[in-house]
Amino acid sequence: MYFTRLPDPTDPGFDPQAHYRRFKQENIIFNASSSFSYCHEHVGCLSLKVLFKGEETYTVDHQRLTLRPGQFLVLNNDQTYSSHIQKGDQTKILSVFFQKDFAASVFEDSLLTEETLMDNAGVSMRPVPEFFSKLNHMDDGLGKRLSAMVARYDTIGYDHGRSTEDLVFLLRYLVGKYRDEARLSDNVQALKTSTKTELYRRLCIAKDLIHASFMQPLDLIQISLEARMSVPQLVRQFRSVFGCTPHQYLITIRLRQAAHWLQTESWPVGEITWRCGFVDASAFCRAFKSRYGLSPEVYRGLH
Repeated sequence: MYFTRLPDPTDPGFDPQAHYRRFKQENIIFNASSSFSYCHEHVGCLSLKVLFKGEETYTVDHQRLTLRPGQFLVLNNDQTYSSHIQKGDQTKILSVFFQKDFAASVFEDSLLTEETLMDNAGVSMRPVPEFFSKLNHMDDGLGKRLSAMVARYDTIGYDHGRSTEDLVFLLRYLVGKYRDEARLSDNVQALKTSTKTELYRRLCIAKDLIHASFMQPLDLIQISLEARMSVPQLVRQFRSVFGCTPHQYLITIRLRQAAHWLQTESWPVGEITWRCGFVDASAFCRAFKSRYGLSPEVYRGLH
């Protein structure tokens, strides 16, 4: 099913039980604009969350995540979460909810070998990957695929058969991200697999905290406390897994956000400087040119 409006929980006719029951029965896509929305804490299904404009805040297993354009979030089956869009903030969202059996069949096809599938024809193997609840950077391939998908729905209408094909490829993409995460977690400096997985989960918390507060000075002490790691352990493991220090990652996030605003907003470069957390415009311009090969003004002109 395809919806271009978010449900209104304040509507006297809104039935939350019937609403959430629908997600167990079929795949559902929300492609909507909203200036205010909230979703009470509930147990959800496997879903993909994307924002094309604005901000949306999620609380997932008591962890606060701020989703912005250029990112996506994957939530697992039976995961508890809530979300809200601040009143007055114009947002453009895409939420894709995968019906459990449909997702399991795609995972089976993606994760098992052709020989295993042939030898067990008619037998449900149903491997179910457990995704890390973290913000992910959206690469150009996924961004273009999602933009083309919603543009097609908006112009020629929703088609169930074509949508099913779209969702198969989306889930296969998520399987690829799952494998990438497994390879990254293997870079954690620890011996036991369970320790690697837990430390990687804590590093993801630290990474998301940097995302959420990129406009503020880096507070490694607070981040390490919330990630339940010491500062030296955080810096060492962060660099081992992600290939950069927390501060270097912060600069990357700031510059990426600056590039997005240069393309989408008419704010002066000075305003973008302080919105991104830089205290000096000249330092910002040098850092931006070093990363993108162009000054902010020239970059804006070309985009």
